[in-house]
Amino acid sequence: MNPELKREIMIDNYSNPFHKETKDEEDYIKENGNNVSCIDDVNLYVKIEEDIIVDAYFDGEACAISTSSTSIMLKNIIGKNITQVKNYITNFQNMIYEKDYDKNILGDAIVYDEIYKQESRKTCATLPYTAILKIIDKK
Repeated sequence: MNPELKREIMIDNYSNPFHKETKDEEDYIKENGNNVSCIDDVNLYVKIEEDIIVDAYFDGEACAISTSSTSIMLKNIIGKNITQVKNYITNFQNMIYEKDYDKNILGDAIVYDEIYKQESRKTCATLPYTAILKIIDKK
C-alpha cells in the first residue's frame, strides 16, 4: 500500500472514527486502555453474545494513531467470533512486533505495517488490542 493511501486511511479513521460515542449501555463489558507516557486514555465497550462480538464502541481522548487504530479494530471485530478476533489480534501484534503474519486478514489495519520503525508508537497502535484482549479474558 502506498504511503499516501496509508496516511489517508489513518486520518479518516482519526477524523471520523467508527463507533466513537458516549453512551451508557448495559450488557457491555468495559475496559480502559491508557498510555502513561502520553494522553491516550480510551474506554472500550464490547457486547458479546454466544461467543460473537455483536457490538462495540469507544470513547475517551487519544492521539491520531490510537484513535485510528481503535476505529479500524472495531470495524474488523464486530460480527466475528472470539476465535476469529483472537486470530486477527495475533496477526496484528505479530505485524507490529516484526513477526510472521497474514496480511490478508488485517484489512485496513495493514496501514500500521511500518509502525515498528517508531518504537514509541507501537504502544499507541496496540492500545485497543490490549484492551479487547482483557475484555475477552473477562468473558
